[in-house]
Order: sequence, then C-alpha cells, then structure tokens
Amino acid sequence: MQRRKFVQKATLASMTAVLGTEIVFGGMMPKDYVPLGLQDPDPFKMFDKDKDMIVLNDKPWNMEAVAHQLDDKVTPNKYIFVRNNGLIPEEVDPATWTLTIDGESVEQKKTYSLEELKSKFEHHTYQLVLECGGNGRKEFDPPTKGNQWGVGAVFCAEWTGVRLRDVLDDVGVKNNAVYIGYHSADDHLSRNPEKEPISRGAPMAKARQDETLLAFKMNGADIPLVHGHPLRLVAGGWPASVSGKWVERISVRDQVHDGPKMMGTSYRVPCNPVAPGEEVADENMCIIESMPVKSLITYPKTGAMISKGEKLGIRGHAWAGELEVDKVEYSIDFGATWNKCNLERPANRLAWQHFSAQVDFPKKGYYEVWSKATDAQGTSQPMLIPGWNPKGYLNNACQRIAVKVT
Repeated sequence: MQRRKFVQKATLASMTAVLGTEIVFGGMMPKDYVPLGLQDPDPFKMFDKDKDMIVLNDKPWNMEAVAHQLDDKVTPNKYIFVRNNGLIPEEVDPATWTLTIDGESVEQKKTYSLEELKSKFEHHTYQLVLECGGNGRKEFDPPTKGNQWGVGAVFCAEWTGVRLRDVLDDVGVKNNAVYIGYHSADDHLSRNPEKEPISRGAPMAKARQDETLLAFKMNGADIPLVHGHPLRLVAGGWPASVSGKWVERISVRDQVHDGPKMMGTSYRVPCNPVAPGEEVADENMCIIESMPVKSLITYPKTGAMISKGEKLGIRGHAWAGELEVDKVEYSIDFGATWNKCNLERPANRLAWQHFSAQVDFPKKGYYEVWSKATDAQGTSQPMLIPGWNPKGYLNNACQRIAVKVT
C-alpha cells in the first residue's frame, strides 16, 4: 500500500530511477497513472499467501485455498481465504483508530480508542470457523453469479479480542434493539466516499453471544491488514460476511439492518425450494444465519495412489454453524455404505472438529472416498448439490477425493 502511494505521488524522474531505465513517452502518461512495471500484481507476496492458493478476482481481491492446504487444526494465515467487497484501506493507524457505537437503540453514542477497548474490557480467545456463504458455488447448475468458489473459502483461526456484548453493555442498549450493523473503513470500488461496499450485521442474540468478538489478534499476532487490521468483528458459525473487517462503527438498530449486501439476493436464500434458474421475489428470500453441517477431507490430496493391501489414513475437519457435529462417516462405494470416523470434540463452541480414519480397499482399481458429517440435531450432508438458489449459497454436499489402488 505504501509503495502504491509513493508511485502515485512520484515524479517521472523518480519512476525512471526505480525502473532503472528511461520511460519512453513518459511525458504522455495520464495524470496519476501507475506504470505496470511499478505495480505489484503478486497477491501472494502482498497478502503473505501460499503460491498454490487460487485467485478468483483482483477487483476486489478474492482468493481461496485448496483442500489439502487446510490440514492444520488451526489455519495459518498463509492458507486463509481472502474475500473482499471493496478496496483494502490504505491509511490504517492503530494509535488513532476508534470504534463508535451508535444507532436508534443505544442509550448514548460512545466512541472508544483501540487502546481503550483493550484496556477497559476483558480479553477472550476462541477458535472460530468463518466460511464464505458462497463456498462451493462453482458446483451449482445452472451457474450463479459471484466468485466461483471451490471448497477452500473456509478456515478456523484463533481470535483474541473483547466481547461485543461487554461493549454494548457499557454503552447501554434500549429494549427495542433488534439488530446490529457494522460500518468499515474499506472503500467502494467506485471510490465514492458516500457508498459502503458492504454493511451487514446480526440479530441481537448473535451479537450478545460469548464468542462474538471485536477482535484485534488472529493466531496470536495482530490481524493482517487483508483480514481486518486493526479491528474486526468476528461472529463464528454464520456467513463470514457477518464478520466485518476494518470495523470503525457499529450501529444498534431498532429494525433489521438494511445496509449494502443485506437486501435482495445478497446472503439470502429462497424461504422455500425453487426450481433451478427460477427468479425469486425479494420478499421470498430469507437471510442466511447459521451455516449448514459440512466436512472437508484435508489429507491426502485427491489423486492419492497406494498399493494393494495398504490402509489409507484420511483426516479432515467438520463443522455445523451454531451446532456441534455428532458424527463423521466415510464411504468408498459412492454412498452405498458408510463407516464411522474418529471425531474429536471442538476446542470450544463454534470451532471445527477434527476427524480421522483408516480406510481399507478390497482390490486394485479407482475409488472415491466421500465424507459425510451429521450435526447434533441429526441433519446430515446431502450426497449431491443441495437446493439451487439465485446466488449459489450453502453448498454443503459431501466432499470427496480420488484414490487409485495399484
């Protein structure tokens, strides 16, 4: 970001010095133009990501992991997916950062510095799953609009911060409070300061949960800029869009929050099933809240090869929004029969759970290993793509890997 600002302010002579050669026709460049040779198009370096992650979009930046990169029990930054709706803030100074709580349903408007938040309220640390509502979108047919996510728009990091509930109690919330909405420092793609790229929120019950944090650390260090430094709302188990990055204001509303990406088909699904491709009226769309039960095989990579008589050790994670996962099973015969995996308890509520199994294969040939999770209420992942919706949300179909026994 600092480099970009330097280049925008640089003279032709300084640009030439940086490039190490003359900019032929440099005098013809449009005002504020940044030559390609001075741009940094490498998101892996910019965001400290593994080079095997998949870039889906650069306006704004969106990138995801592949399944085997998510093998760690706590996801390291280099494998955490990037989902942006606007432009990453370029001016971030924790020393001057403030958070304002306002809205129709607060007793008083109040502003805190980042240091005040850290010193006044108790710190809490939780492992929390954040998953893009559109994770798995590319498998929907007919295709839907939006980034065509595979399976890697999910992660479980360790977040440290203060409970939003404690801050709201300090401000004072009226009895008519219904929802909170966040407001962030990212710019709209148009750079129109009057437009917010995204401003979503959650009902008061979710806002007041123990695990809903105003976080300032991720995996024990300051949150990276691309993930919301210096302050981020984190509400695990719900679509990651509820967990606003670069948050500088939270409004306490006497109605369902109506900010950008709260209306129409954004993060909403039909209240009742519809035929693929069918248009759905806004009033028949329901806001996504708790994410559905899901599992992911993270080891081995798809395409594994083993010798006849060998057992194949598999492992991965399972999660179920607000619920705990009750069991995970695997199948090698396309769902005709299922075998139980070993399943660990979550580190805390809203963290994912780790599963493992030793798989036997009866003879040489091609196999697919499928995983299926079932939540505490008895709901299991569907074998195939669930009901179609206009934005391709909530694909929690069984995941699978290919295996060849030689």
